[in-house]
Amino acid sequence: MYYVYILQSQKYNFLYAGHTSNIKSRIIRHDKGFVSATRFRRPLELIFYEAYVTKSDAIRREHYFKTTKGKAALRIMLKDYFLEYSGVRV
Repeated sequence: MYYVYILQSQKYNFLYAGHTSNIKSRIIRHDKGFVSATRFRRPLELIFYEAYVTKSDAIRREHYFKTTKGKAALRIMLKDYFLEYSGVRV
C-alpha cells in the first residue's frame, strides 16, 4: 500500500502533504527532523491519511493536495478538526 498523508505543524499551523509506502517510518523521520521540508516546523501531528494500491495514484493525490483546489477540498474534509483542535483558519 501507498499512503498520502497530511501533517500539521503545531508551532506554525503549517500543513504538509507527502506520500510514502511506510507511513509509520516516515512519520518517525519527520518527528526526528530527518526531513528537510519539515525539520524547522516541528512538532508535527499526523491529521489525515489515505491509502492507495498504486504509487502513481498516491503521488497524483499528493500533488492534488498541493494545489489551491486540493487545499480547499482538504479544508472542507477536515473542517470540524480545524474548528475544534487547530488554529488553522478554514
